[in-house]
Amino acid sequence: MKYKKYLSNGIKVSEVGFGAWQLGIDSGWKTISEKDSEAMICTALDNGINFFDTAPNYGNGTSESRLGNVFKNIDRSKIVVNTKFGRLDNGTVDFDSKHIINSIEKSLSRLNIDYLDSVIIHSPPIELLDGNKNDHYEILEKLQDQGKIIAYGASIDFYDEIKILLDTTNAKVLQPLFNILHQDTKKAFALTKQNNVAVIAKIPLDSGWLTGKYDSNSHFTGVRSRWTQEEKLQRSKLVDRVKEIVGEKHSLVTSALSFCTSFEEVSTVIPGAISKQQLIHNIEAMKSPIAESTRNELVSFYENEVEKLNLPW
Repeated sequence: MKYKKYLSNGIKVSEVGFGAWQLGIDSGWKTISEKDSEAMICTALDNGINFFDTAPNYGNGTSESRLGNVFKNIDRSKIVVNTKFGRLDNGTVDFDSKHIINSIEKSLSRLNIDYLDSVIIHSPPIELLDGNKNDHYEILEKLQDQGKIIAYGASIDFYDEIKILLDTTNAKVLQPLFNILHQDTKKAFALTKQNNVAVIAKIPLDSGWLTGKYDSNSHFTGVRSRWTQEEKLQRSKLVDRVKEIVGEKHSLVTSALSFCTSFEEVSTVIPGAISKQQLIHNIEAMKSPIAESTRNELVSFYENEVEKLNLPW
């Protein structure tokens, strides 16, 4: 496992992190048992993963609780934990700043830890990102002063959103949508580097498309049922183009994950996994990094063929 810088004064994080959405009961994924959940977390730790990403709304708090069942038995200083605010453990979406302290206290309790490395606002509307117009960031900075959190930021999907946040707050963590088919947020990498902001690349496998297991005939349920038939056909053609570019030397998963981590500004990627086998596969995929020439070709592919399509996530 390789490790990269996260926060200025913190430990380095594994370039493959553990996205814990799937651990939550009824989170829109295939349900994972308590036993299998614990086994996956322990497998991650045993294979060098030390970064864990979760949120209160993942299974109405059960993702955090299942992580906490393992965290209570390990050295807190060896792991980095990121959770979120705004999509609450009761299933509601409420970004009102009056909920911040209670949400974070409940997350700490479920996770069995006494501080959070980072807290990010969970896919907020753009008007909430302006630190000059919202008191959220003042509250988060008070929590920093109290030692409850080390850093804060937001999970957002476009360059324009990132620029507003970084121009008006002291945010030090971003969780942008970033993968081969969604590269708009890469435009902000110069800003993140300049401001010492950590980047957590979310959805690096494009919700499964960049594993190669889906095509225009695939049938989806749950969170993946959002795509229309036209969108599935479009995605399928784009994935075929990616396969042409990366060739047969590397798997599609290897190319997709290492594409993200090949950018020095990206601290870690958080692919989802619903089994130990998938988790290990994601880790193994990182042992064959993408060639710089291939990465550059994938950037050109996005700029010339994909960007104009405005793909939905």
